Amino acid sequence: MRRPLGRQPGSAAARAYRDAPRVPAGTPWREASFCVVDLELTGLDPRRHEIVSWGAVCVEGGRVVCGTAAEGLARPERGVPEESVRVHGLRPADLAGAPPLADAVDGLLEVMAGRVLVAHAAWVERGFLGRALRTRGVRLRTPVLDTCAMGRLWLATTGTTPPAVLSLAGLAEALGLPSHRPHEASGDALTTAQVFVALATLLEDGGAETVGTLAGAEVRLRVH
Repeated sequence: MRRPLGRQPGSAAARAYRDAPRVPAGTPWREASFCVVDLELTGLDPRRHEIVSWGAVCVEGGRVVCGTAAEGLARPERGVPEESVRVHGLRPADLAGAPPLADAVDGLLEVMAGRVLVAHAAWVERGFLGRALRTRGVRLRTPVLDTCAMGRLWLATTGTTPPAVLSLAGLAEALGLPSHRPHEASGDALTTAQVFVALATLLEDGGAETVGTLAGAEVRLRVH
């Protein structure tokens, strides 16, 4: 029988994440702290697939702080399909000595505590992290900012009809930025962080941007 979420035991990292002050939605984006995250997975369905690797880097004061970069591996319970190995290159042998996800997620929670989460195509991170954090007795905090939605909004402001989906590599190229080690969690996290800073800077040309306005990029796009 599953116990209520609030009664589940949590790690010190989970308690720190739960108890950290929230960043108000009205905070100007350059004054807020962000944690940019990328996950490598065994597939895209959080009900059947698992996290095998995570990478994170923080944005503070409107700048990527490379010294905050962190990464970790997680040992999946259901194995690693060949098709996912072809994407991220992580074989079962590479993950055999990694901790189980319930333990591996603590390192990520330490970086995320007190910061606004950012990801590319953030529905993926929301789905997988939401389930992973429940193993530690905490809920994923919102908002989660999405650089895909921000990129589509930016294109719309330039008079370009944005595609339904923007790949991270394609968006980085459009912004004149490099792609760092594609399909490696730490590399994609760094690329996403640089894309995030560039997009937030470009969008504020049209007016002040806050945590809340950037989180609402998808809604703003619909009425643009």
